[in-house]
Amino acid sequence: MKRDDLIIVRGGGDLATGTIHRLWAAGLRVLVLEIENPAAIRRQVALCEAVYTKTTEVEGLRAVRIDRYEEAEAVWQENSVPILIDPKGVSIGALKPAVVIDAILAKRNLGTRRDMAPLTIALGPGFTAGVDVVVETKRGHRLGRIIREGAAIPNTGIPGVIGGYGAERVIHAQAAGIFKNVRVIGDIVEAGDTIAEIWQEDGTKLLVQTQITGILRGLLRDGYRVTEHFKVADVDPRKEELSNCFLISDKARCIAGSVLELVCAQLWK
Repeated sequence: MKRDDLIIVRGGGDLATGTIHRLWAAGLRVLVLEIENPAAIRRQVALCEAVYTKTTEVEGLRAVRIDRYEEAEAVWQENSVPILIDPKGVSIGALKPAVVIDAILAKRNLGTRRDMAPLTIALGPGFTAGVDVVVETKRGHRLGRIIREGAAIPNTGIPGVIGGYGAERVIHAQAAGIFKNVRVIGDIVEAGDTIAEIWQEDGTKLLVQTQITGILRGLLRDGYRVTEHFKVADVDPRKEELSNCFLISDKARCIAGSVLELVCAQLWK
């Protein structure tokens, strides 16, 4: 592997953005592959927002949506990262990257294979070492650990504890419909506040309300079509830490450090 070889990251959500930012800061060439309608809730720190807005910026890193791979070089020349809509990773075979990183965080493998690149890295549950090199994404003592044998901790469905709260801080849609924002990321909210509405096909309006007091750290994009139980918002109980809404998280940076370690080891072989 050479320094200017291509690294493909599948996914541009908030955890993936931590990895993309770390690789970019190290001077490596990164291309991000995304789906047509990303559903990040921590949108202020998710580069996938560029799919909707053409460009977005997170901590000095600018991402630009491109329509064809041929447009990527111009984006790299601007010291930015290109994002290409390619949910199935069809372009990987043609581009022959040196590294493929599955940062979709779907809790299962959506098609990433070890033969896609000389180095294939997967983040989180749904992958087994020996097929992929896996990086642990669950909060706790093993966060960021590189797994070469066995698998990542299975998805428990229970969010990590922040400020003494776990499941209470994450909000899910109570029914299917069109999601409409009432509040914005960064707002201070009290328990029971309405932060959004879900409009069902029959015209019924459901209120999406908070369970705890804190900062509205994440909120799904306005107008998104949700299904029942879809994750739509995240409240951080640490009201004094407003800046966290706009900064890559400690969790994302920990994972990113492990990915960079693997990439550098490949680079220096």
